[in-house]
Amino acid sequence: MKKYLFIVALACMAVSITAFVIPQQNAKSEAGEHPRIAKAIHEMEDAIDYMEKAPHDFGGHKAEAIADTKKAIKSLKQALAYRAKEDNKKK
Repeated sequence: MKKYLFIVALACMAVSITAFVIPQQNAKSEAGEHPRIAKAIHEMEDAIDYMEKAPHDFGGHKAEAIADTKKAIKSLKQALAYRAKEDNKKK
């Protein structure tokens, strides 16, 4: 019984790791297919870093600008992941 539980736990971990790693790898390879989107993500991440470190609040717009930029990055990453998923269906 203990061996069975160990094997089931191991299988669950493998599935979880695969579900996490493979979409990220696919999205990364998809970024190579869409370099302008990858560059935009990089630039927005850099802008967030800059704004977070800035000593001023950009006229009260800092927090909202950071939040909106994070949402935009998330959307672009989802778009790349979707594209990768669709491309994998064709293979």
